[in-house]
Amino acid sequence: MSHQVHPKIFRTSELKDWNSRWYHKNPSLFLEEDFRIRSFLEKRLKSLGVEKIEIERSLNKTTIIIYSFRPGIVVGRGGERIEILKKNIDKILRKLKRERGTTEKEKRELRIEVKQVKNPWTSAALSAQWMASSLEKRMRFRRVLKQTLSKIIANKEIQGARLEVAGRLDGKEMCRTEWMQKGKMPRQNLRADIDYAQEIARTTYGVIGVKVWLYKGEKFE
Repeated sequence: MSHQVHPKIFRTSELKDWNSRWYHKNPSLFLEEDFRIRSFLEKRLKSLGVEKIEIERSLNKTTIIIYSFRPGIVVGRGGERIEILKKNIDKILRKLKRERGTTEKEKRELRIEVKQVKNPWTSAALSAQWMASSLEKRMRFRRVLKQTLSKIIANKEIQGARLEVAGRLDGKEMCRTEWMQKGKMPRQNLRADIDYAQEIARTTYGVIGVKVWLYKGEKFE
């Protein structure tokens, strides 16, 4: 029997790094904080092309790195959006501490960095977000698959791509899974640099799942 493993976690020690980088004696505390921060940012910046959110912690500082296709909109005029995000995140962390009943005397410095993603079609997360938004606008799923696949394969660094959608496609009564693939996709090779993402499209006739795999060649490190 084969066992399905998340493509990114499968390669974390080989090619990928953790999205949360810190050390704590009680990891559940920081883990819950990271979950609350990510949930808030993903909801607030949903339409701004956010690829991923990384969190780094040192002794007295927490750094949140946001990778976005539209960094200017995320930052805002004169950095006003960043300041609003900082205040809201600070409120979330304080509320979490009150729920735990803990009081920390040392205040941790909060810093937010925004980095630009130059090409959204070389990112599995951004491609999946575009597919989900197109399905929510009632575009035909085959047209979405074909358009996305053609835009992805047009990039030289992408050697293979696989797109998959599942659910009540085009409003049909029976759920089914449809997929398209072009190029190479060695999913069992640890040297293969595969970018993977999944997204949910909430349509009037139900939820449709979207999955994207992008193969960017082999890495020897």
